[in-house]
Amino acid sequence: MKKSLVALAALAVAGVASAQSSVTLFGVVDASVSSYSNKSDLAIPSLTNPFLVDSIKVKRTVLANSGYNSSRLGFRGTEDLGGGLAASFWLEAPISNDDGQQGVATFARRSTVSLSGGFGELRLGRDYTPTFWNDTVFDPFGTNGVGTNLISTANTGFGTWLGGGTTSVPGFTNVTGSNYVRASNSIGYFLPPNLGGFYGQVMYAFHERDKFDPGTLTPTALNTQRTGRYVGGRFGYANGPLDVAAAYGQSTIGDNFFVGTTTNVKTFNLGASYDFGVVKLFGELSKAKNEVDTDNSFIAQPTDVDLKGWLLGATVPVGPGLIRVAYSAVKYDFNLPATLFTTTDDPKANKFAIGYVHNLSKRTALYATVARIRNKNGAGLTLGGPSFVTTSGGAAYLPKTSTGYDFGIRHAF
Repeated sequence: MKKSLVALAALAVAGVASAQSSVTLFGVVDASVSSYSNKSDLAIPSLTNPFLVDSIKVKRTVLANSGYNSSRLGFRGTEDLGGGLAASFWLEAPISNDDGQQGVATFARRSTVSLSGGFGELRLGRDYTPTFWNDTVFDPFGTNGVGTNLISTANTGFGTWLGGGTTSVPGFTNVTGSNYVRASNSIGYFLPPNLGGFYGQVMYAFHERDKFDPGTLTPTALNTQRTGRYVGGRFGYANGPLDVAAAYGQSTIGDNFFVGTTTNVKTFNLGASYDFGVVKLFGELSKAKNEVDTDNSFIAQPTDVDLKGWLLGATVPVGPGLIRVAYSAVKYDFNLPATLFTTTDDPKANKFAIGYVHNLSKRTALYATVARIRNKNGAGLTLGGPSFVTTSGGAAYLPKTSTGYDFGIRHAF
């Protein structure tokens, strides 16, 4: 009986494969020894307790994954429909190979089906947002590991939904809670590749919330009517050593139906790279605005919050290896009104990262990265690991530095 079931399953797989022009199994397994050290400084020296320590460090060393490339397992396929048309699918799952807890249980990295031809590509499902692409493409570290640029680190928290994500199974990627990297329930369009180097895409993601008529029946729970919607686009030009692109997107992260407010994060970024052969240069400018729109003229307009950032980086090929280096900085602007006797400095942070990748083959590489973040005026960005200690002995401590490293191996198949 078991042999018959196995045979039937094999025939089913073979039938699916024969109906496709191509079906590919692919993946990356990336593991690293990673360490993090986060330091906080005493905010105000205490006269009543002179025994308070000036600074507190908290450290953690782990076996991690995705220090160079994100660990994943995926399936993709294409069917030639004739007449220049093709249908394709892409199912890609994150895997946590360091502990084995997460495998092909959720296709949270990408799950799309598409139709393509001379008109371009129409893609449906869960996919990367246009505004995230510049943050990762123009980062020498590709937004992986401790080298991830601060623009990406800061925007990860900046774009979190106010109501949080829906409850997920512990240990598995939650596909709700943010549209910064990816958006679910999306419709995307990509320009065809034969435009002389010009490329582009647009995306709309549904929030999939219920709408009530009459509106007085709408539930009173916050962030349940419009939160989750995303709309954005990205357009660029790539030819030879030059690649430059601009992107804009708007993600709805909160709402209050009865008060009449909607909270959006509006993001614009511009990135570029140029390959001189002996060195490839990268750069990016980014601005995100947390903006509250209101339909109620009887309430005061809330103050917007701005997040500005920039990045400069380079990669240098050295024999079978690659040196990577990047410097990035971000600044929060709460747009507080100036007063006569007091001023509030805006939180800000900067980061330096340097690393080396040694390619043992086209698919296997060893890598090492070290990085350090310096926080100022209350910013609290980290490379990962434990949280900053902010209170001890009744005194307040402010985040200061975050230092860490990755030493690992990556194998792709």
